Order: sequence, then C-alpha cells, then structure tokens
Amino acid sequence: MPSIALADDHHLIRNALKELINSFDNYSVVFDAPNGRNFIDQLKTQPHPDIALIDINMPIMDGFQTAEYLTKNYPDIKIMALSVEDNEESIIKMLRFGAKGYLLKDTDTYLFKKALDELIDKGYYHSDLVANTLLKSMNEPEKNTISKSYFDFHARESEFLQLCCSEYTYKEIADQMCLSPRTIDGYRESLFEKLGLKSRVGLVLFAIKNRLILV
Repeated sequence: MPSIALADDHHLIRNALKELINSFDNYSVVFDAPNGRNFIDQLKTQPHPDIALIDINMPIMDGFQTAEYLTKNYPDIKIMALSVEDNEESIIKMLRFGAKGYLLKDTDTYLFKKALDELIDKGYYHSDLVANTLLKSMNEPEKNTISKSYFDFHARESEFLQLCCSEYTYKEIADQMCLSPRTIDGYRESLFEKLGLKSRVGLVLFAIKNRLILV
C-alpha cells in the first residue's frame, strides 16, 4: 500500500488532505507536518513514505528547501508539489529541486488521485500546467539559450538526452541504445554533473530550454 506524508502549514488543509487520501483505495497517510523542518524531523522516527506531498509557502523551511533536502538525502521518496502558486518560476524551481509532479490546490479530486497513481506507477506526473510551462520555456528568446557544443556532449550522451525526453523508462532507453542499465546510469550521472541537475525532469527542462531536442 503506497504511503504518503504531508507538509502544509494550514491545519485545516492538512486534515482535509489526510481524510481524502485515506479514503482512496490502497493509500494511507503515515504522518503530517506544518513545515519542512518538522517533516524532516519526523522522518527520523517515522516510516519513510513513498510520496511526500509538499506545499511551497511554509514557515521555518519552505517547499523549495524541503524538496532540495529530500532529493539529496532521501532520493527514494517521490516529491509532489501541491500549491496555490501557478507561476512559471515556482514550477520550474520545484522541478529542478527534484519534484516529480506539481499540482494546484484547486485540482479536481479525480485528477489528484490520477496524479498519485501515475507518480507511483511511472515515477512522475506531468500535468497540463507543467506541460504548458515547458512549452512556454521552450518559446523564450533565443538569447537565453546555450549552444549544444558548449557542453561538449559525447554522441551517445546526446542520444541518451534525446531518449530521456521521451516516455521511455531508463531500462527501455538501455534497450534502445543496446547498452546495459549500468552504462545508462553512467550517462545520466555524467549529465547531472555537467549540467548541475538532479533529476530527469531537470534534463528535459534543460534540453527544451536550450533547444537541444526537437519537439
């Protein structure tokens, strides 16, 4: 049964979310917290959740700081941002800090459940909001992009980057490239280091932003 932990500074919202999630088949809330610091403290004594549902605007430790910490120290926890903020800066910043999905708090119950299911099944959830943000980022002025040659990608790294922007899993990418999963992991980590990124979503954002792929 997938488990979820919540971080939101509004008590009523946390309680409503707990009741909603616990009403879904096969989901349970293991703990909740009023801010990121309390959330992280509880991780030391509570079971680690499969999903961390994180608000952005919180006191003491906000959603950006919490996502960054979780991605670095608890990479197996899938982060879903749930916020009232729908601006491009907040969305991209949360994705760069490791969030695997981004939802607004007025999301329909059906879509909320669908997002949780896809996060468990696929490892990420790209809503229309995120997709539109990617498209807008892609269409920003050319002066904000960087030449592909600047990064001195190897041919196979470029091929891997192209496939990362598809629906293929890492295992399927390895099959497409006729390489072992371990070699694919090496390409991924190499690009993460070269580009200062932390997630596959970050790679996709970077590739589109700098026109390194055809979309």
